[in-house]
Amino acid sequence: MTALEHFEKLLEFETDCWDVHEDLKSGKPDYVILDVRSPEAFAAGHIPGAINLPHGRIVERNLAAFTAGVAFVVYCSGPHCNGADKAAVRLARLNRKVKKMLGGIAGWKWEGFELE
Repeated sequence: MTALEHFEKLLEFETDCWDVHEDLKSGKPDYVILDVRSPEAFAAGHIPGAINLPHGRIVERNLAAFTAGVAFVVYCSGPHCNGADKAAVRLARLNRKVKKMLGGIAGWKWEGFELE
C-alpha cells in the first residue's frame, strides 16, 4: 500500500472535530451524529444536534428510524476511549456507512466549540 492509498483510506473512515463543526455551521451535514457515550455523559454536554445511542445499544431495531443509506459520524469521550471504535464496528456489521470523529468530545472542547 502506498502512502497515498493509506491516507485516502483514513479519510474514508475518519473525520475530525473541525470538519464536523464546519458541516454543522453550513447547516448541511449529510450524516447523523451519534454520541455513543452513556446517557448521563450525553446529558452533561454533547455536540449540537447529536443523538445519543450508546455503542452497546447499536442494533438494527434502534436504527429503524434511519434510512439504509444514511451515514453516521460517531464519537465518544476522546482519545482515551474506544467507544467510537466499538460503535463503528457495530454500524459496519449492520452495513451502515460510518466515520469516527477523531478526538471525541474532548477534542471538540479543546477546539473551543460549544456543547449543547
